[in-house]
This record gives sequence, C-alpha cells and structure tokens, in this order.
Amino acid sequence: MRAGLLSLFCASALFAQNASEPYTISDNVDMVLLDVSVRDAHGRYITGLHKDNFRVSEDGQARQITAFGSVDTPVTVGLVVDNSASMQSKRPYVTMAGLAFAQESNSHDQFFVVNFNNYIVPGLPRQVAFTDQLQQLRSALYYGEPKGQTALYDAIAYALKHLELSRFEKRTLIVVSDGGDNVSKTSLPELLKLIQASRATVYTVGLFDPQDIDRNPGVLHKLANTTGGEFFQPAQLTDVLTVFQKISHDIRNRYSIGYVPDESTNHRAVRSVKVTAFENHHKFVVRTRTTYTITPFSQLMSEQGAQ
Repeated sequence: MRAGLLSLFCASALFAQNASEPYTISDNVDMVLLDVSVRDAHGRYITGLHKDNFRVSEDGQARQITAFGSVDTPVTVGLVVDNSASMQSKRPYVTMAGLAFAQESNSHDQFFVVNFNNYIVPGLPRQVAFTDQLQQLRSALYYGEPKGQTALYDAIAYALKHLELSRFEKRTLIVVSDGGDNVSKTSLPELLKLIQASRATVYTVGLFDPQDIDRNPGVLHKLANTTGGEFFQPAQLTDVLTVFQKISHDIRNRYSIGYVPDESTNHRAVRSVKVTAFENHHKFVVRTRTTYTITPFSQLMSEQGAQ
C-alpha cells in the first residue's frame, strides 16, 4: 500500500462494542472510515442493524467491511457561523440553538467555533483547540460583532484543517450562513477537494433573506450531500433550534463502517463510494459521503496555500 495513503482521511480503528467503552485508535490497517445514516422511507432512523446488513462498493467494486460500529461514540463538532452584517438579527437564534445542541450531546464530545465575515475568527482562546465547557462555547458563539461580507469557503477550509487536530475519528461541521461567498480566497473547486480528503460530515443551515442577491442554497446543499450530511433551510428563525435538534439526532444515530481500499488495481485519485443497507430484503435510505480522494489533506492544503 502506498506510503501515506489517505493519511488524514483514512485511519484504522477499533470500534467500541458498548457505549461505556472508550473509542480507541490503532495503527494496524489503513482503511476508509464512513459515517453512515440509515432511515426508512418515512425518515425514521433504523437502529440495531449489524455488519451483515450493509454492502459497500468503491468505484463499482464490492469491498469487504472490516470494521463496524453502531454505538454513540464521541464526535468533534465545529460550529462554523456567519458573522457578516446581515446576520445581526439572526445570531441570537443560532447561539441559542448551538448551546442547546451542546447540552444534548455526548458528554465526551468536543467543540470549537469558527466565526467568519471578511475574516476568519476562531471563537475559542488561542491555547484552547476544543472545549466541552458550555460557558466557553457560549463566549465563542457570541465573539465578535456581526459586520462585513462573507468568506464562507475560507471559513470551511479553516474548520476542516482544525478538525485534523482532533483525536476522535468522528468529525462534524455545522455551517450556518445567510448568503453565498463574496470575499474568499479559496475557490469552490478547491474547497470540494479539501472536503473529499477530509473525514468530516458537513451539515449546512441556510438562513436566507429573499432579497439577498448573494444567497446560494445550491452550494450549501452540495457541500452537505458530498459528505453524507444534510442541508436545512428553516422557514423561520424560530425553527433554527429544531434544525439543530435534528442534526443532533442524526449524529447520535449513525453507524461507523470501515473498509480497506483497493490499491492493487485501482489507481484513481478520486473514488466514488456507495453504501446500501437492507433487512429481510427491504432496502433503506442511506446517507454517507459519495466520494473521497487518496491525496492527503495536508498535501492539498499545502498546494492550495502555495497558489
């Protein structure tokens, strides 16, 4: 297997068999790790499935599932929040929802906040990479005055890089914005490459104004779908809390699936992934990432930084 294969996206893991055991990492086998949501046709989560209920293929070729987990393991969550001028009246709703989300999370989850307008502003103190303290998270969400424009792509790229500091295999970004991107140095194709090299599942929340000419729900939808997350567009600001509750429920009801990629005959840099789930010949609706790249995340960051 090539040196450094998926050094940041792929890893090896021993999945905990019950919720009381720690989530541990081993270094024996390189594997692709997938964060998988399974629901029925009515949107209800399907729990209690086993490894034999799943099938995985890469570029159309079946792959053997070599690691499987179905317990609520700790996750690193990055809250990436638009702090541009147009968010002035919306930030209190987002902050309230973010704090409620944290309160309902696994007690071992860790959080960080990235606020963005023209600039990227980490919400936590410089010496604190992640926190499980509600007061620190509250201060991070309230940090800075809403002003300026929207560097959405730069903020997500920054958050993806920060996620690489996490000791947890399960990693999530929740991106909240009321517009498109108008000042980022990172292009959308560059951001999509970073997402393909990252392990993050991305949920996006669009708080759009009808008169906003910069709004781009299509991009938020694409970012979420590519990673197996979900895009939400609340009808009212009061619905933001409900959206965060849905995201929390989705995170807590996901399966972890690992497989060893084909390195002997498949030499494609970007690969497609498909996961199916079934029980008694009945297929379920599966959400997981659709593509990944074998190019290490750190290499992509270096290449884009050099441009």
